[in-house]
Amino acid sequence: MTASPRTIVLGITGASGAPYAVRLLEQLLSAGMRVWLSISPAGATVIQQELGITLDLQRFDLAALVPHANDLPGEVTYFHFQDLMAPMASGSARTAAMVVCPCSGGTLSSIAHAASGNLIQRAADVHLKERRPLILVPRETPLSTPQLENMLRCSQFGATVLPAMPGYYHQPHTIADLVDFVVARILDQLQIEHRLSKRWNSAE
Repeated sequence: MTASPRTIVLGITGASGAPYAVRLLEQLLSAGMRVWLSISPAGATVIQQELGITLDLQRFDLAALVPHANDLPGEVTYFHFQDLMAPMASGSARTAAMVVCPCSGGTLSSIAHAASGNLIQRAADVHLKERRPLILVPRETPLSTPQLENMLRCSQFGATVLPAMPGYYHQPHTIADLVDFVVARILDQLQIEHRLSKRWNSAE
């Protein structure tokens, strides 16, 4: 399988924050991106708990996550989290960037120590070694010293650590506004245009 340079790898793991992942996937498709998607079992569990969506990781149905996906210009290819023959497990596959959203503490640790126990972790390792953008979106509080050290390691190795910390200067009115704030920051890192939130001191 040959991918376009506009291919974005999206890994969804088992931290709280499923709404961020689903909204990000929707926005990537709206922007016409090609998405290579993988979801860990813990990620599927959190999606069920937080969004009431039950996923079958063996027979994945995109419409369960993004019901109007077929109406959007982008496309998704799903890969099972244990499929180490997937293209993003190799640096020879051409990708633009990878996002792990949300990024669990266990996934963060695996990435920080190059312990590729599944496809998401391996793909993240590939993006680090190939010097491609890797964005990690942890959602945890408080943070332990090992977690802080793992974030520092990942940052030193070239990843962008973007905690799911919504701002309030844009005067949010709904939970969706807070979700959009974080997703907007992820899209900024990917250099993908959006209108999800107002920029600081700007009319945009």
